[in-house]
Amino acid sequence: MPDEQLTYRSAGVDIDEAQRALRAVIGDVKATYTDSVVSGVGGFGALFRPSFGDIEHPLLVSSIDGVGTKTKVAAMVGEYSGLGQDIVNHCVYDILCQGAKPLFFLDYFGCSRLQGLMFEEIVRGMAQACKDVGASLVGGETAEMPGVYLEDEIDLVGSIIGVVDMDRKLPRGKMKQGDSVIGIASNGLHTNGYSLARRALFEMGGLSVRDEVPGLGKTIGSELIRPHRCYFNAVYPMLQDSDNIYAVAHVTGGGLYDNIPRVLPSDVRVVIEKRSWTPLPIFNLIQQSGNIPDVEMYRAFNMGIGMVIIADRFEAPGLVQRLNENGESAAIVGEVQPGSHEVQIV
Repeated sequence: MPDEQLTYRSAGVDIDEAQRALRAVIGDVKATYTDSVVSGVGGFGALFRPSFGDIEHPLLVSSIDGVGTKTKVAAMVGEYSGLGQDIVNHCVYDILCQGAKPLFFLDYFGCSRLQGLMFEEIVRGMAQACKDVGASLVGGETAEMPGVYLEDEIDLVGSIIGVVDMDRKLPRGKMKQGDSVIGIASNGLHTNGYSLARRALFEMGGLSVRDEVPGLGKTIGSELIRPHRCYFNAVYPMLQDSDNIYAVAHVTGGGLYDNIPRVLPSDVRVVIEKRSWTPLPIFNLIQQSGNIPDVEMYRAFNMGIGMVIIADRFEAPGLVQRLNENGESAAIVGEVQPGSHEVQIV
């Protein structure tokens, strides 16, 4: 038998470091708590007393997602704080497509070996993003699994619960010919298409995260790790005020082609005009580096449109103005036509 005594730490799992890192961020986490949080981080489960205010017929809305291989780029750049904002904002927008506001959020952080400072950066980013939308970060799981994850590799997943009044849920109303498609600008890739982007830029294009995006004066790395933009505070109030917003689509994996049909009835199509906005320079660099066809670009990436709102054609200009006054960059980018549940980009 071996003389050396084996410990969990020598096997690759440092419980003490995990506890230290959690203590370092507990103040940030608790700052997200609303009066509805009965107990949060620290127990075997969080307790949440829902208060629905003036919502007469509450429906709970849930979603779960991850940031994918954006973690690889964060590791290449050495900057992780934006990943926390990414996962919260991504999940918030998924339930916003049902018209819901967030109540509470939980995360999963997986790694080969816990690096406390990295963990703290990510959790603080999550906490700030939760505060920005009025959600409580009530718990999570930190999994240190050497042999499952590669050295210095991490995984980040989030789960969210929100609420919507049954009478205000989306999609709603009846879309008709001529209704408008409003596009809200993204500030980058958000959380999608990173496997294709990395292959195009770094393997086929021979570039690095330190190289500059042509004509932009910023590095590829800084553009790729931009945190997912927060649309909630600009969009959610409009959903409460207007009966002529018919649908909201989060332009995530699958791009405009695959995400808009998720909110369309079976008897219409949407036609998008590419000329109505200019894709960000990072998308042009990805496409040129990898010789990627247009159709593939518009399926893998948001191409500069992070969220789509479908609304009555007469109300749409006022909605665009309201979005722009609230700090977004929005424009009418297409229209609804009779058709067979599809998107055409012309």
